[in-house]
Amino acid sequence: MPNEPLQTTDDQTSQSLLLGGQVRLLQPKAGYRAGMDAALLAAAVQGRPGERLLEAGCGAGAALLQTAVRAPGARLIGVERDPAALVLAERNIALNDLQGSVQAVAGEVGAGFKTLGLPAFDGAFSNPPFFDDPTGLRGPHPAKRGAWLADDGLGAWTTFLLKAVREGGRIVVIHRADRLADLLALLGAGAGSFRIRPVQPYADQPAKRVLVQAIRTGKAPLVLLPPLTMHARDAGKHTPEAEAILRGEASLGWS
Repeated sequence: MPNEPLQTTDDQTSQSLLLGGQVRLLQPKAGYRAGMDAALLAAAVQGRPGERLLEAGCGAGAALLQTAVRAPGARLIGVERDPAALVLAERNIALNDLQGSVQAVAGEVGAGFKTLGLPAFDGAFSNPPFFDDPTGLRGPHPAKRGAWLADDGLGAWTTFLLKAVREGGRIVVIHRADRLADLLALLGAGAGSFRIRPVQPYADQPAKRVLVQAIRTGKAPLVLLPPLTMHARDAGKHTPEAEAILRGEASLGWS
């Protein structure tokens, strides 16, 4: 299960098990709670030993920590602007004994990558806020607003990711399927070699999410990969493929 409750820790947070129990995550009870998108993003990053990877908008660390567990030997930094989420991310890094390979730092995506004063990374990944027009979404809970609404627009996130990686570096994003054209246009300002994985709830329904990998200065043709189907109507909660990915028994490749 991508977000299996474990226990209550205090009045504000609860603890969940992710990645088949390999990751323990403290999350706010009332605020944004990470789920399937974070698990799929982590499965698609595919970090290698010795690489430096960055997550833009790491929140409490759901995708960051799952990526770290999936990529032993890689070094990861998560950037987060919300002070409360940053504190949780730091607590979660310690809770999972990953202080030697994972770090969370304060940073504002809208201010640009250069403000962090960090060298370019081998890879960068993100689950950007799905909306950048407040009128297009019924008002979220105030504690969830930052996770759902991109104050500076999707362009600020793609620009940050493009600047964060070296030439030939990988960018991986999960987003709404209906924003795919916008995402490709924005990333196309400095990246190419796109590989796209649709994620559909059922085999007979359109994709609701897309995972996109882009290569900084890449020139290879775009590749549309077979979709990942999350649920089977005549079986359990998830398809066997999806369940294996969510539990950390399989990755989500790009071939």
